[in-house]
Amino acid sequence: MATDDAGKAAKDGTRRPRGRRLKTAGDSRAQIVAAASQEFAASGYDGASMRAIARRAGVDPALVHHYFGSKADLFAASISAPIRPDLLVTELMQGPRDQVGENLVRILITTLENGKNRDRAIGLIRTALGHDFAATMLRQFLFREVFHRIADQLQVPDGELRATLAASQIVGMMIVRYGVRAEPLASAPADEVARRIGAVVQWHLLGYPAPVDTASQTLDSEDAPDQ
Repeated sequence: MATDDAGKAAKDGTRRPRGRRLKTAGDSRAQIVAAASQEFAASGYDGASMRAIARRAGVDPALVHHYFGSKADLFAASISAPIRPDLLVTELMQGPRDQVGENLVRILITTLENGKNRDRAIGLIRTALGHDFAATMLRQFLFREVFHRIADQLQVPDGELRATLAASQIVGMMIVRYGVRAEPLASAPADEVARRIGAVVQWHLLGYPAPVDTASQTLDSEDAPDQ
C-alpha cells in the first residue's frame, strides 16, 4: 500500500511532507508573542523595541509589523489584555467631551461582565501589585499609551495628573466590584455604576473647579458687617 501511494505521488508530481512541518501563520505569530513577553520582561515597555523582539524571535522585523501594527498591539497580545485602554480612551476622547467619563466606565463594565475578561483584568492588577517589575512595565505602558494621550487631548497644564486621578477611580472600582466583590457595588446595575463613577471620572478629566482663596475668604468674613 505504501509503495502504491508513493507511486501515485510520483505520477502526480507531488511529495508527502516529511520531517519537521512547515510553520503556519499561527506558529509565527505565537513565536513573536512569546519573544515579546521575554523582551518586555527583560527590558520593560519603554526599553523594548519591535526590532529587538524580532531579533529574539528570529524573524524579520517586517514580519512583526505584519502581525502587529505597533508596540502597544504587541504588548497587549503578550499579556492577553482583555481590553485595549489606549484604543478605547483615544476613541472616547474624540467623542462628546461631556460624556467621556460615563461612556468610559460603561464600556469597561460591559467588557468585564464577561467572566474570562474579568478574571484576566483582576489577574493583571494583582500581578502588578505583587511584583515591582510588572508594576513598572504596566505603568510605562499606561503612561505612554494612555495617560499621555489623554493629556494631549485635554490640552490643559495638569492633563496627566487628571488622567491618573481618573484612572485611580476606575481601578478602584474594578478592585472593589470584581476583586473584593463588596456589596452592594458588586451587584449594582451597570448603568447605575456608570452614571455614578462616570461623573467622578468626568470631573477629574474635564472639571475646572475655581481655585479657593482661603485667605481672601477669611478677610471678607472678618470685614463683613454684622447682620
